Amino acid sequence: MNIFIPLVLGLLIGRLFRDRLKGSVDTPMSVTLLLLIFFMGVEAGKTDINALSVLLLSVLFALLTIAGSLGFAILIGGGRE
Repeated sequence: MNIFIPLVLGLLIGRLFRDRLKGSVDTPMSVTLLLLIFFMGVEAGKTDINALSVLLLSVLFALLTIAGSLGFAILIGGGRE
């Protein structure tokens, strides 16, 4: 489903009825967001992965990213204090 269709429809309805819509949408948005996060967790839980290898690769990627950023900063900055 295209995500932009409901987004544009909500935008149009909000703009057309902005004077008539007095209620708050904070609570329905919070409930919807929590349901979205819950169902994303359910979908993630259904996948069969080796969590230890994913963890190790994620940590390695994070360390290499940090090292690359520091190296680039030293290269650009010239090591000056």
